Amino acid sequence: MTEWTKSSWRAKPRIQMPDYPDQDALQAVEAELSRFPLLVFAGEARRLKSHLAAASRGEAFLLQGGDCAESFDQFSSDAIRDTFKVMLQMAIVLTHGAKVPVIKVGRMAGQFAKPRSAPTETVGGVELPSYRGDIINELDFSEGARIPDPARMMRAYTQAAATLNLLRAFSTGGYADVHQVHAWTLGFTESEKAEAYREIANRISDTLDFMSAAGVNPDTAHTLQTVEFYTSHESLLLEYEEALTRVDSTTGKWLAGSGHMIWIGDRTRQPDGAHVEFASGVQNPIGLKCGPTMTTDDLKALMAKLNPSNEAGRLTLIARFGAGSVGEHLPRLIRCVEEEGAKVTWVCDPMHGNTIKSSSGYKTRPFDSVLREVREFFSVHAAEGSVPGGVHFEMTGQDVTECTGGVRAVSDEDLSDRYHTACDPRLNASQSLELAFLVAEELSNRREMHRDQAAG
Repeated sequence: MTEWTKSSWRAKPRIQMPDYPDQDALQAVEAELSRFPLLVFAGEARRLKSHLAAASRGEAFLLQGGDCAESFDQFSSDAIRDTFKVMLQMAIVLTHGAKVPVIKVGRMAGQFAKPRSAPTETVGGVELPSYRGDIINELDFSEGARIPDPARMMRAYTQAAATLNLLRAFSTGGYADVHQVHAWTLGFTESEKAEAYREIANRISDTLDFMSAAGVNPDTAHTLQTVEFYTSHESLLLEYEEALTRVDSTTGKWLAGSGHMIWIGDRTRQPDGAHVEFASGVQNPIGLKCGPTMTTDDLKALMAKLNPSNEAGRLTLIARFGAGSVGEHLPRLIRCVEEEGAKVTWVCDPMHGNTIKSSSGYKTRPFDSVLREVREFFSVHAAEGSVPGGVHFEMTGQDVTECTGGVRAVSDEDLSDRYHTACDPRLNASQSLELAFLVAEELSNRREMHRDQAAG
C-alpha cells in the first residue's frame, strides 16, 4: 500500500475536473496558493468533528446549508449576512424541537466548483465545455469564457477569506444573540397559513422569558450572544485543495485548510478514484453523498478507506435519493452500516433528488417533494432504530423564486421573477425557515416517541 501524500490523488483516475490548457500558469497558481495562509484551523476542524460525533449519537443535530455554487458576481456582505441570519433562525427553531445543540455548517467560503452531468453543452447548434463553477470557468456561453483559467482559484481564495472574516465577526460580535435571532423568526410567523409556526414561536418566547426571569440573560450568559459557525464545500477541484493542505503542527496530521468540512459528491465517490484518495488522508470531517446507485459493497469499501479507525464524527453519510425513493434505498445502507459496526452521522439532503424542469422551462424543486423526502428520512430511521443526525439544504437568505411552493406559494409562473442561481435552485429565506419548523416537529415527535418507549 502506497503511503498517502497530499498529491497521491494525482496517480488515481480523475473525473469531473478540468484539463487546464496552460500547465505553466496552473503550476504558478498552485505554488502561490501553497504559500498563502490556511482559511481554517486544525483545532476548529477537530471541534466540528467532536460535534458531529455527538450528532451520530443523537446528542446534537447538524444544520448544513448555503449556496448551490458561490458566485463571484453575486458576492456581497449583504448576501453572506442574509444566509447566516436565516441559518441562525433555522437553528433556534431546530434547537427548540430537538432539545439538543444544533451544529451550524454553511455551504460557504469554498463552494465554487460544481460537477456536471455532461462535459459539454449545446446551445443553438454550438457545443462548448460545460460551466463548472466560478473557480474554473465562466457562466457566459462563449468559447473564451468556458476555457478553464487557473487564475480564478486566486479570486476564489480571496472571496473565501473575506467570507470567513465576516462570518467570524457575525458569530462573535453580538449579531447572533439568541433573543435577537428569535425576533427575526416572528416576522415569518406573521404570514398567512403560519398558525402552527406561531405556536412554536410563542413557546420559544416563553422559554426565553423564563430564562430571563431566572437571571439568564445576555449580560450573564456569553453563550447566548455567540455561536460556532463552520464552513464546508464539495472537495472537487483537487489542485486547489492540495495547495491549501498542510501539516498540523499540533498533531502532525494533514489538514485540508480550505474549509472545516469537505464532502465527496455522488459522482466522484469511486473507492479507487482521486477524490476519495485525497479525502482519505486529511483529518477534517468528511461528508459522503449517497445516491440511489450506492451499493452496499461500495459503502463498505468507502467506509474502510475514509474512516479506517472507525472514528465517530469523521464520516457523515449524506442521503440524497429523491422523494418516494428513500424507503427503497436508505434501509439497506443503514443495515450495512450496522452490520459493519461503523460509526457514521446520517444526514438528509432532500434537494438533489428532487430537481425537475417546470412547465415554464426553469429547473426547480417542488417544496412538497423536499418536505416529503425529509419525512421519509425520519420515518426510515424510526423504523430501523437508527439516529437521524442532520439535514443538508441548498438555500439562500435572498428572496429568490427558484423552488416552487411553501407558505408564500411560489408557482411555476413566479420562477422567472427572481431566479438568480448559476446552477441548481435554492430554497429562499421563507421556505428555509418553514422547513426548519417542519423538521423541528419531526425531531420533537422523535423525542416524544423515545420518552414513551423509556416510560413503557
